[in-house]
Parts: sequence; structure tokens; C-alpha cells
Amino acid sequence: MTANDFRRLALSFPEAVEAEHMDHPDFRVAGKIFATLAYPDKTYGMVKLPVLDQDEFVREWPEVFTPVPGYWGKNGATHVHLKKATKKTLQPALAAAWRNVAPKQLVKSSAKE
Repeated sequence: MTANDFRRLALSFPEAVEAEHMDHPDFRVAGKIFATLAYPDKTYGMVKLPVLDQDEFVREWPEVFTPVPGYWGKNGATHVHLKKATKKTLQPALAAAWRNVAPKQLVKSSAKE
């Protein structure tokens, strides 16, 4: 998985846009960040998962997903090791992260499509 692959997947969700936060790209829906790239370095992405989903992804694919250290990680921020990620592992994590912050009405309307 490359940074551009991550970017394409993140931007494939309804109303997702790319912006910048603390000198690295982030991906938002309705102004809220659901994923970032290049933090702490260019070999990583991050997805903002619900804690229960974080536990599941880390347990199922520990070589791909690890909690971010400290407070953020305890609240669902999860590193993605890009070189070890595939579309099969990343797509559902990005979907969970997007649903985690997207407005409820947008989540409902996108589920119907």
C-alpha cells in the first residue's frame, strides 16, 4: 500500500475531502478528521476508529494496525503500517473510521446506495 493508494481509498467515501493538519495530509467528512497520512513518518497512516473496532483490527491484523501511543490511541487512533496494508485490510478500517465521524444522516443515506 502506498500513500497514494491510502489517499484514493480515503477519498472514495461520500463527502470525504483532503486537508492538512500539523503539516501532514488528513481526510475529513463534515469537517471532522477520520484518517491521516505521514504521521509519525511517511511509512504510516492513521485511522480514527471506535475503540471496539480498534481492538478487532489490531487483533486480526497486528502487523498492519497498532494503537497510537498515549491518550489518542486509547480513544481509537490507530496507526496503519502502509507497507503491510492491503486494500482488503485498509478498506474496512477506513469505512469504520469514516462512519465514526460522519453525520448520522450521511451514514444512513450512503448505506442505502
